[in-house]
Amino acid sequence: MFSALFIEDKQRVLHVSELTRAINQLLESHVPLLWVRGEICNLVKAASGHWYFALKDEQAQVRCVMFRHKNQLLEQAINNGMQVEVRAAAGLYEARGEFQLTVEQMRPAGLGVLYEQFARLKQQLEQEGLFDAARKRALPVFPKRIGIITSTKAAALRDVLITLRARLPGVPVVLYPAPVQGAGSAEKIATAIRTANQRAECEVLIVCRGGGSIEDLWAYNEEIVARAIAASLIPIVSGVGHETDFTIADFVADERAATPTAAAQRVVPDRHALLQGLRDTAQHLLRAQRNRLQSAMQTVDYLQRRLIHPAQQLQRQSLQLGQLQHRLQRGYAHYRQQQQWHCQSLALRLRGAGGGFARMPDKQAHLSERLVKAMRSLQLQRLSRLDNVAQQLVLLDPQQVLARGYSLVQDDNGNLVADARKLVTGETLRITFAHGWARTEVKQQGSDEAA
Repeated sequence: MFSALFIEDKQRVLHVSELTRAINQLLESHVPLLWVRGEICNLVKAASGHWYFALKDEQAQVRCVMFRHKNQLLEQAINNGMQVEVRAAAGLYEARGEFQLTVEQMRPAGLGVLYEQFARLKQQLEQEGLFDAARKRALPVFPKRIGIITSTKAAALRDVLITLRARLPGVPVVLYPAPVQGAGSAEKIATAIRTANQRAECEVLIVCRGGGSIEDLWAYNEEIVARAIAASLIPIVSGVGHETDFTIADFVADERAATPTAAAQRVVPDRHALLQGLRDTAQHLLRAQRNRLQSAMQTVDYLQRRLIHPAQQLQRQSLQLGQLQHRLQRGYAHYRQQQQWHCQSLALRLRGAGGGFARMPDKQAHLSERLVKAMRSLQLQRLSRLDNVAQQLVLLDPQQVLARGYSLVQDDNGNLVADARKLVTGETLRITFAHGWARTEVKQQGSDEAA
């Protein structure tokens, strides 16, 4: 657009707003988002939440703005004099005609490279399996000796020793001194880890230091430290930095603690908790022993009540035997009386039936005579009915009808012909007589009305 204004009319006079708008559009369309490094100066945090400042180096400076919805995402506060790297879009503030950067992201200067190195090494070691949970070992519950790898001047060492003394004061501690930051610190930390493994005098190691910037903690992001931790035969707890700090050592170690104090709390149990647990266990055992003793006493009392003197036992059994004998005698007497009553009842019934035996032959002869008469009467009835049926059969016999001069007329299919209207001239018929049959041909046919 800026070029088009001059191509159309190079003699045209532009308004200031047209010029600034054209330059702004030219910058926005031709300059992509880019990273710029410099020192913050003239920082103004407006009431609206937007930040206005300038980035400068030894030779130049540029005005910047970072709006509220972007600067709220920063985890670290910024101040004048800080060296930062910003990802920004170049543009022109048209109201004043001033060139400025609109900041999208901000980080402390130099952290970009460190973060890239951190991410690259983390991905490499993770692909090699150094972060796998399967290779991590459980920590001993009651370590006999604890090793600490840190600086002798580190505040973290004091915190760890105080925590160990408060939780379990009887456990010996071995210090393997190593610088926690600065040039060559990573190599010395790795050497201390290898030395502790060679001496094999501790059952668990604590690698720790206090909080700081990413540069301060960088020794624990070095590959040499990570591989020394992975190769350690002694379980290692990493307690580096604060709770929000994460290093490569945290991922490789057998266990990660948020702080050095937390690492000390993790490697030894709390003696107060142990003592309270012992007291609780003692109380539980005491209650269990008391309950068991009381139960045993009640069982003895119960068995004692059941225990009977042999003389009392014989007396009781004799009494039971007498009762059984009495019940047996009484039952036998009752049974014998029932049998007598039954025999007397049968005798009475037999005497009552004695007069009927003498009359039985006469009664039998009378019943035989009645049976013979009934059979003869039934036989006569059956014969009379049979004669009637035979006479009816004679009357219905077709041969008898033919004998009176009638005949049967059938067509070729054997069907009886009863209607002359169904016959056809020239049709052959079979005529059956009382004696024999004959075939004839229809010459003429008529009906009852015609007759």
